Amino acid sequence: MLVVDDETHARDALAEILAEEGYETATAADGLEALRLMEELRPDVVLTDLKMPSLDGLGLLDRGKAEYPETSFVVMTAFGTIDTAVEAIRRGAENYVTKPLDVGTVTALLARAMDKAKLAREASELRERLHETYDFSRILGEHPSMRRLTQVIAQVAPSRATVLIHGESGTGKELIAAAIHENSKRKSGPFVRLNCAALAESLLESELFGHEKGSFTGAMARRKGRFEQADGGTLFLDEISEVPKPLQVKLLRFLQEREFERVGGNETIRVDVRVVAATNRDLKQCVQDGTFREDLYYRLDVVRVDVPPLRARRSDIPILAHHFLHRFAKENERALEGFGDEAMKALLAHAWPGNVRELENAIERAVVLAPGKRIEREHLPMPTPAAEAGSVGAFVPGMTLAEIERIAILQTLDACEGSTGKAAEMLGISRRKIQYRLKEWGMGGDVEDSD
Repeated sequence: MLVVDDETHARDALAEILAEEGYETATAADGLEALRLMEELRPDVVLTDLKMPSLDGLGLLDRGKAEYPETSFVVMTAFGTIDTAVEAIRRGAENYVTKPLDVGTVTALLARAMDKAKLAREASELRERLHETYDFSRILGEHPSMRRLTQVIAQVAPSRATVLIHGESGTGKELIAAAIHENSKRKSGPFVRLNCAALAESLLESELFGHEKGSFTGAMARRKGRFEQADGGTLFLDEISEVPKPLQVKLLRFLQEREFERVGGNETIRVDVRVVAATNRDLKQCVQDGTFREDLYYRLDVVRVDVPPLRARRSDIPILAHHFLHRFAKENERALEGFGDEAMKALLAHAWPGNVRELENAIERAVVLAPGKRIEREHLPMPTPAAEAGSVGAFVPGMTLAEIERIAILQTLDACEGSTGKAAEMLGISRRKIQYRLKEWGMGGDVEDSD
């Protein structure tokens, strides 16, 4: 709360009364001093007199609202200058009070102004968080694979093409889908999500395409599905490999003709929806296994975006770890400064099978448990070095030759930015052997098969 009045006694008395009511208050003698304090303190509410030297109340209001739109202003005026108070409201003041002031009236008005200012500030912070979440330029990572990823997103986002995002669980596929939407011409339209693995076949069909009243037991009214909800925007279908084969036919028809019928209905519905799908499975293999239609696969795989696992971009671990540290420290009101040396070594050595999501959860836990200014090794939930000897990390006495070979190959691939040819040359082995080992470890899609 900032009180602005050129009369010293009135200003100090009012600040004292408001302090007794529980408000944190600061004071200023004129508009110019108030602007300096607003920059420093960012008050939720400014209670200002109208007639002041240097910069009067209306001037303060105009400049203050322009620079700090979330701040609420309440003006004080004498009986003879009500017209000026009305003009202040027209310019954006929340309300006005007349002198001599009635304490009850003032505190009631200020309480309402404070609530409004807090809501405005929270809305602004939420918009900023959403912007940070979905702006592809804020997808964290300096590894070459992540730079390539953001370049692909920037190219594909403005197009109308269907996109297939492939990546392991926890790599941030939904974040990529949302970034594509927010940087497309559809960003003013809805971004609708559906996890295809979360629903049974009968419910999934209704969830996607909607249903008519009475089409099945419990269908008490017509319901729009996700395709209709996403009209004019983007539909993100996560775990697309889990769509049952009978339902794949209906999905294929939509991708081909942009039309469908609700469950139990005869009306053909057309909508303008861009589909972005995601999977952590190899859809080509699903086609070979007979669980996924080949024609649907090619309709989905117009543009493919591969999200690298965290172990394939270890140089990004410190960047991500510090990002999560600052975020969770702020959320939990903790004054943490960073990581101890052993803690960072452990983060770099861990295999991160759960990828970025696992790292995020590990840092959040450590922020809560760390009693001091830094996160140390004992605050992290990963196994001890002996227990994680099979992961990519430092050599540990007693490791088998197979374990050492795994570390050497994966760390060399990382240093070579995923080039199997360069890694093979550095290690003195054949590229075929590296490819065979990667397939054996279930990591055939994690690196590039190129020089």
